[in-house]
Amino acid sequence: MTINEIQNQIIEDFGMYEEWMDKYEYIIELGGGLAKFDDTNKTPSNIIEGCQSRVWLDAELKDGKIIFFADADAIITKGIIALLIQVLSDRTPQEILDSDLYFIDKIGLKQNLSPTRANGLVSMIKKIRTYALAYKEISKN
Repeated sequence: MTINEIQNQIIEDFGMYEEWMDKYEYIIELGGGLAKFDDTNKTPSNIIEGCQSRVWLDAELKDGKIIFFADADAIITKGIIALLIQVLSDRTPQEILDSDLYFIDKIGLKQNLSPTRANGLVSMIKKIRTYALAYKEISKN
C-alpha cells in the first residue's frame, strides 16, 4: 500500500467512531500494537525533544527503506507514534520527505490534542523526517 492508501484507510477507520473518547481508545489500542522496543535503545539520543512525555524513536535502513521503532511512556503518545510509524515505516527516505500527512487533519487529531501533545506530534514528525534526510544522504554515498 502507498502512504496515501494507508492514510485513507486510517481516515476510514477513525470515521467509524463518532466520539473522541472512542477515538482515543483506538489510538491507545494502536500503541499496544507497536513492536517491542528494546530498553537498551531508550537512550537520550533516541528521545524526541519537544514531547510532553518521553518518546523514543530509532530507525534502520534496510534494502533502501527506513524501518522505525518506537516506544513512549504515555499511552496516548504511544498510539500517536504508532500511527506515524504505520504510515511512514518501510518507506524510502524520499517517500517520507515527499509525504503530505493529511490524515492528521482529516481525523481531527491535532485539534483534539492538548497544546503540549500537539507540539509533541510536530516533534515526532520532524524527527522522522530528520531520519529520512540522514538516510537519504547515506544512500547517496
